Amino acid sequence: MSEQKKVALITGANKGLGLETARQLAAQGIIVLLGARNAERGEAAAAPLKTEGLDVRAVKLDVDDRADHAAVAALIEKDFGKLDILINNAGVMLDGELGANTTLKVSEENVRKTFDTNFFAVVALTKTLLPLLRKSNSGRIVNLSSILGSLTLHATKGSPIYDGKVFAYDTSKVALNSYTVHLAHALQDTRIKVNSAHPGWVKTDMGTDAAPMNVVEGSKTGVWLATLPEDGPTGGFFHMQDRLPW
Repeated sequence: MSEQKKVALITGANKGLGLETARQLAAQGIIVLLGARNAERGEAAAAPLKTEGLDVRAVKLDVDDRADHAAVAALIEKDFGKLDILINNAGVMLDGELGANTTLKVSEENVRKTFDTNFFAVVALTKTLLPLLRKSNSGRIVNLSSILGSLTLHATKGSPIYDGKVFAYDTSKVALNSYTVHLAHALQDTRIKVNSAHPGWVKTDMGTDAAPMNVVEGSKTGVWLATLPEDGPTGGFFHMQDRLPW
């Protein structure tokens, strides 16, 4: 029975958008592997979803630990034989608050740490899991980006993000968007679709309570991209099914 179900892996899924995305996908009958850097926190996050009858399973996955990449790939291979959905949700913002320009202030160390988690870890994990995604009849890769990764909007005076430039975070999302375009092209002759999602400004630890959206609304874009039909888009940047400028 479980072999016939879709299997999804979400990184950074023990709270916030990742956890709500897990809830919404599991509610559609998808088996969701809830990736968490800390195993105990992952189990604690999965427990209430299980009481709702949702098939959610916590897995230890520190995206910055390549050994965890290999371990989760081996687990998926053993238990399911394939992966249908990968949501690269885990991310960090280390160089300041939203709305500031940190370009002249952020340390080189924080730029590197931000890219390690928000970009290099995504590339490495996705590469490790691609053989399992290729075994799916409808592989979907969703990279959780941000409107702050839009170079067009950053360069357009008067745009909603023109005066907010959190350098390390923003540029890591620009790189992630570039990866989306390049990976989608590399996989264009397969059934795998790759897209970037801007969830919106959401009330999370990163988004703060000042954000206008809750996690239920914020998770909708990622869930939509994770469950695209065969004729759905690939290589795009979306918010609520609307395309955003690169």
